[in-house]
Amino acid sequence: MAVIEDELSLVFSALADPTRRAILERLAHGDATVNQIAEPFAMTQQAVSKHLKVLERARLISRTRTAQSRPCVLDTERLDAVAGWIERHRRIWAGRHDRLDRHLAALQATQRRDGETPR
Repeated sequence: MAVIEDELSLVFSALADPTRRAILERLAHGDATVNQIAEPFAMTQQAVSKHLKVLERARLISRTRTAQSRPCVLDTERLDAVAGWIERHRRIWAGRHDRLDRHLAALQATQRRDGETPR
């Protein structure tokens, strides 16, 4: 389980930055070179490259080689795995909230039946 946690930490850390999320959004529309990715940002190509390295280390993107360029490619497999982790935990918490709601409703019904004022 520790390996999964480490992988999740890398992904969540990479996704914590709005610039990196914007880069992933751009790559969702197709492969792009560093220059193409850097274009809309008010930062140097070197700064964008650092963001790309973080995304690459988290295995959210990969780089391919096409002639002399190295376009970046979105790797959706890792995002799907993280989305699955989030969904499993969302279901767990939703189930707990549902049980709490039923318990509170039962307490309120008992209080009304016994003539107590609900809080």
